[in-house]
Amino acid sequence: MPAAGGEGLEKIEDMIVRAAESTAAHVRAAKAAIGTVIFGQDKVVEQALVTILSGGHALLLGVPGLAKTKLVDTMGTVLGLDARRIQFTPDLMPSDILGTEVLEESQTGKRSFRFISGPVFAQLLMADEINRASPRTQSALLQAMQEQHVTVAGTRHDLPKPFHVLATQNPLEQEGTYPLPEAQLDRFLMEIDVGYPDRDAERRILFETTGSEETRPKPAMTAEDLIAAQRLVRRLPVGDSVVEAILALVRSARPGVDGGGEANASKHGLFTANLLKGLDGAGDLEHVGRRPDGGAAGPAFAL
Repeated sequence: MPAAGGEGLEKIEDMIVRAAESTAAHVRAAKAAIGTVIFGQDKVVEQALVTILSGGHALLLGVPGLAKTKLVDTMGTVLGLDARRIQFTPDLMPSDILGTEVLEESQTGKRSFRFISGPVFAQLLMADEINRASPRTQSALLQAMQEQHVTVAGTRHDLPKPFHVLATQNPLEQEGTYPLPEAQLDRFLMEIDVGYPDRDAERRILFETTGSEETRPKPAMTAEDLIAAQRLVRRLPVGDSVVEAILALVRSARPGVDGGGEANASKHGLFTANLLKGLDGAGDLEHVGRRPDGGAAGPAFAL
């Protein structure tokens, strides 16, 4: 019986390794495809991919003109996702995001309400300048980002899968903006700083964006590939040392011993640990953490 159990464990590990190799190939192809359109923002692209592979949402902070909108549009094409964009303004209403019910009358004279879905029903949603909308409008995304569905007039409407929000915010301009509440910030797995590209990247941008032809991104993954990668992230084991480091970091950031900070930070850190470990590796596969007996805790894929 122990031998049979050992063989079963080896088969499971082999399946995980094969799945990791396949996912690694897909993700590297996606990163290369994004790189043909977005220049000088390798770190930003990397962090955005880690966020989506971990099943989370990201807040992009940067001044205008740094290709934040183009990045989201490009990622939608490359990852094979249905991408939509909402321009947040002070007069934007929650129904402009979620959708609304309209009263219709049939040929027989019977009246009924029909739900017309809003732009939130997408797989990749860009919330452009999210802090320009009122807190009431910002709150329309809370349920969607946390629970993957929305409730309108007491009826639940499920969102497409996968569902991710990449929001942008200008950190310099404060006039006519509303600070994001803590409940909203807690929905984001990462806050990504988008800085200026270096001189060589900016030179390339000049040539690429002023020519007669514009480079178009090509799909490198499908929504099904992305969902499979996200499931793999949840299956990869993490060593005890990584778990302890995450807990120590999160708890040390709290203002009190047992109060303050959100517990979601620990969960988000656990999902990204394997991915970030893979990013630092030189090979396609490398081990993350160690088991108490000294053996490998499990494979992670490198981008």
